[in-house]
Parts: sequence; structure tokens; C-alpha cells
Amino acid sequence: MLEPALYDCPYCGEAVETSVDLSGGDQNYIEDCQVCCRPINFHLQVHGDEWMLEVRSENE
Repeated sequence: MLEPALYDCPYCGEAVETSVDLSGGDQNYIEDCQVCCRPINFHLQVHGDEWMLEVRSENE
């Protein structure tokens, strides 16, 4: 189940939209920013129908 998610890049500050896959439960993964191409650490927490996406720079 894919859901749209908005986040602010921790490097360039741009608002970016991505899709998160809630069917896999809690996840940690790296995805490059669509604007500045720097690697972002994503931490997705899924609790039933609610979810939260945290983004961090590579050095955090």
C-alpha cells in the first residue's frame, strides 16, 4: 500500500514528495533527494493506519 509523503530535505531545505510503502511495516532506508541528489536517511514507523516519516542527513 503506497501513500504519498511530503518531507523537507535536510540538506537543501526543499519540500519534496515521495511515496512510502506501508505494507512492509517499520523501515529504514536511504533515498537521494530529488532536488540536490544527496543521500537522505528515512525512518518510517507504521502503527496500524497511522504512520510517521522522519528524515535525517547522512551525518545525523
